[in-house]
Amino acid sequence: MRLMIIGQLDGYISAAGKIALQRGAKVIHCEDIIEAIGALRNGKGADVVMCDVKLKVGKLIEGLEKERIHIPVVACGIGTDGRAAVKAIEDGAKEYVPLPPDADLIAAVLEAVTKEASDMIASDPAMQNVVKLADKIAPSEATVMITGESGTGKEVMSRYIHNNSKRKDKIFIAVNCAAIPENLLESELFGHEKGAFTGATARRIGKFEEADGGTLLMDEVSEMHPLLQAKLLRAIQEKEITRVGSNESVKINIRLIATSNRDLEKSVQKGEFREDLYFRLNVVNIQLPALRERPSDILKLAEFFAGKYAEENGVEKKRIAAETQKKLQAYGWRGNIRELENTMHRAILMSVENEIEPDAVHLTESDFNNNTSSGESATNTPSPSGVSPSSTTAAPIENIDGVESLVGRTISDVERDMILNTLDHCLGNRTHAAKILGISIRTLRNKLNQYKDDGENTAAAG
Repeated sequence: MRLMIIGQLDGYISAAGKIALQRGAKVIHCEDIIEAIGALRNGKGADVVMCDVKLKVGKLIEGLEKERIHIPVVACGIGTDGRAAVKAIEDGAKEYVPLPPDADLIAAVLEAVTKEASDMIASDPAMQNVVKLADKIAPSEATVMITGESGTGKEVMSRYIHNNSKRKDKIFIAVNCAAIPENLLESELFGHEKGAFTGATARRIGKFEEADGGTLLMDEVSEMHPLLQAKLLRAIQEKEITRVGSNESVKINIRLIATSNRDLEKSVQKGEFREDLYFRLNVVNIQLPALRERPSDILKLAEFFAGKYAEENGVEKKRIAAETQKKLQAYGWRGNIRELENTMHRAILMSVENEIEPDAVHLTESDFNNNTSSGESATNTPSPSGVSPSSTTAAPIENIDGVESLVGRTISDVERDMILNTLDHCLGNRTHAAKILGISIRTLRNKLNQYKDDGENTAAAG
């Protein structure tokens, strides 16, 4: 773990640093917020920041957001100034630690805000085979491509591989290629020089340089623009990168792991993804099974999440009632582990019984969640209530609007309504909406930006 401490704190800073060092952390000390952001911009990464409340925690968090640096911030101050603690939390700090430092308290806080989900629940045979493969290839330097549906735990598997590799004592950096706007992704990955483009007020070290010596995870690499794919291919082949606005090459030494929830072979056939890059990334392929394909893990994961969120929310830990267990096992989990996690988070808050009752577990009653994979038919699949759709007579689908309602409208208007209505149907989940529409997340994002520029209220969707 890498800890950055900002401020003086009348000598208590050294005590806090010593405690962190004793717990195995690497400590960086900066005098003020400007120095801290400059250090982070120049590749001196951190997993958590401790900041003196006198230095305006809100200003620090605003600066980190502006630089697109995502690090949890813990505020600290001398004594028990309740007003300062509340203000720090309101400004975005994860925790407040009073000083002089208590060793157990600091250790607990640091562990809580940097806790990595690297321990996997994988007792199902389908998942055990995957873990065996991961254990076999982890010590190597081979590039790994992890594929699977959204929410199957691709980043958790990436951390597992890193933690079992020769680079486990080095840094692990993750970057989500789908979450960063196309015009900023190149800078995020490769860095930029001062003045390289409008807004580049200082040199910025990219993720490739920051991960030097360790592991770099490129999450949802399939969403990368073809032009940037070429630069990524060169970085992998030559083991060097060039910052935006620079002509000088920088040598890098990283282990690369990439993930995708799409069928990359089909993307290659469609010309959306470079074939040569695909083969470079796909040296070892790990296919993660969907949650419905590892049924014996469902209850263990549910119990884990129920315990986790009971502790986080300060509520009583509860067992899962027998009827609730049946309900969880009968569900299709289209959103996989991520959907299960959110469901149990809600359940632990909604439960009013001694055990988590069925009514506390809210599930989406839809065809694609009745134990059906994305490519399967729901015809003979049991619903969460245990009734098979084939046992009832299928009602004819009525075309309420009909083709006539489209006459006189432009194709662009119809497309806009279809996109916004689908996004609203998916409760704002862009990944699900893009799948239903048959377009990439990037295309969906570009369309929404276009509608926003045209004055459309896209915020209302979802």
